[in-house]
Amino acid sequence: MNALLSVSDKTGIVELAQALLAQGIKLLSTGGTAKLLAENGLPVTEVADMTGFPEMLDGRVKTLHPRVHGGLLARRDLPAHMAALAEHKIDTIDVLVVNLYPFEATVANPDCTLEDAIENIDIGGPAMVRSAAKNWKDVAVLTDASQYATVITELKANGKVSDKTKFALSVAAFNRISQYDGAISDYLSAVQVGDEVPAGNATPKLDLFPGQSNGRFVKVQDLRYGENSHQSAALYRDLYPAPGSLVTAQQLQGKELSYNNIADADAAWECVKSFDSPACVIVKHANPCGVALGADALESYSKAFQTDPTSAFGGIIALNCPLDERAALQISKQFVEVLMAPAFTPEALAVFKSKVNVRILQIELPVPLGGAHASGATDWECGRNAMDMKRIGSGILLQTSDNHVLTLADLKVATTKQPTQEELQDLLFAWNVAKFVKSNAIVFCKGGMTMGVGAGQMSRLDSARIASIKAGHANLSLAGTVVASDAFFPFRDGLDVVVDAGATCVIQPGGSMRDDEVIAAANERGVAMVFSGVRHFRH
Repeated sequence: MNALLSVSDKTGIVELAQALLAQGIKLLSTGGTAKLLAENGLPVTEVADMTGFPEMLDGRVKTLHPRVHGGLLARRDLPAHMAALAEHKIDTIDVLVVNLYPFEATVANPDCTLEDAIENIDIGGPAMVRSAAKNWKDVAVLTDASQYATVITELKANGKVSDKTKFALSVAAFNRISQYDGAISDYLSAVQVGDEVPAGNATPKLDLFPGQSNGRFVKVQDLRYGENSHQSAALYRDLYPAPGSLVTAQQLQGKELSYNNIADADAAWECVKSFDSPACVIVKHANPCGVALGADALESYSKAFQTDPTSAFGGIIALNCPLDERAALQISKQFVEVLMAPAFTPEALAVFKSKVNVRILQIELPVPLGGAHASGATDWECGRNAMDMKRIGSGILLQTSDNHVLTLADLKVATTKQPTQEELQDLLFAWNVAKFVKSNAIVFCKGGMTMGVGAGQMSRLDSARIASIKAGHANLSLAGTVVASDAFFPFRDGLDVVVDAGATCVIQPGGSMRDDEVIAAANERGVAMVFSGVRHFRH
């Protein structure tokens, strides 16, 4: 038996080679891999010596040879194939170990030139992997160091690799080739070409929306059912998940997550991680029904729960700070489907130990801008990962994520009355919450706490009325609150509704043909109004 080893990532390759030799498998190798094996005292034959043809064109051609592909593709159960090998003095290759040129890692460098990218497109590697994967019954093909241990274990136990493992390795190999080709296609399709193709030694400008978009998603798990019980569903993640995203969560306890759990949990986590200070978000049906800032987990949860205790029943709770025993004891008093935080104390986990159905997820907060990305991902790909995708009939809509951060310097006071410093802070808080509420969105806030939320109505007036009604049901006074509206007030009637409810300060995007009318109404009512200059539709 023969094994061909040719890897760019040398992790674990010496140990694997030693295990192969121990099973009487001869080693073939190329370039740097052969040199490494020889330096470790392992007998290895250079592929060039086996083929009788030297590497050429700076290594571009070394394994594209009948002695390599004949040895990989020949079916051992077909006499004609074996006779052809014998006639041409070609040995079988029974194990192939290849990981490809580091294209993804190369283009991850923001200074990567087009020439660097092109030179790191592997040709011989994918060709060998495809040949071996096609002939999976006779060839074990390893494309990642994480696979080595399984193969070593089976070789030691049985002297061979099982058909089940070889088929799994084949599927993984074809998946890797698909991912690799997708990365190349995405990158090259994104290179902006003017009258001329960018010079090879130049760092090309990349379009956020390439000419072809190759979805590369990895299945995480099957789900019991979809949004409704008659629908089937599964969860997939990006090939390179963004740091701090829901799919990177570790489930510490509880039942399997459902489709709706995951959708709601994502809405809650995306909202809570947008705050810098300790915060809690409670979500029901993808809408925040309570959001608050506090000194710690207990205070932020207690305030968030007050907004809408009725809707919080059976909701999703997300915190951006560690959960301790005090907060856990308070949260345990309500029925909660999913509880998320970046960390849990042992005492907090003990509180929920008897509540075996509560799903507890631990998620690391995202890496700040400028930090390291997920392994292998490029700056450009992380931007793509941050995009929103919506499926439509026979197509998709892609857009950059609504991650606009509003600061005090961005606000434009449109009225005679000026907001107080306290109101300005609440305006920023309310505006951030409104970004995660389904349109039309109206959010009343005070003291770093939502006081009433109106979501998902066809009329902005109805959203304002619903927010006021919910505050009343929660026995919360809206006197002296601030209000965020995710889009402009087209008429003064919406402003009048929130002011009648008790609001003294309003934030809205502005930009309506009737801005002057709404500003005049605000001045007439004696309230402050600021324009953000951006809107936050969330459909």
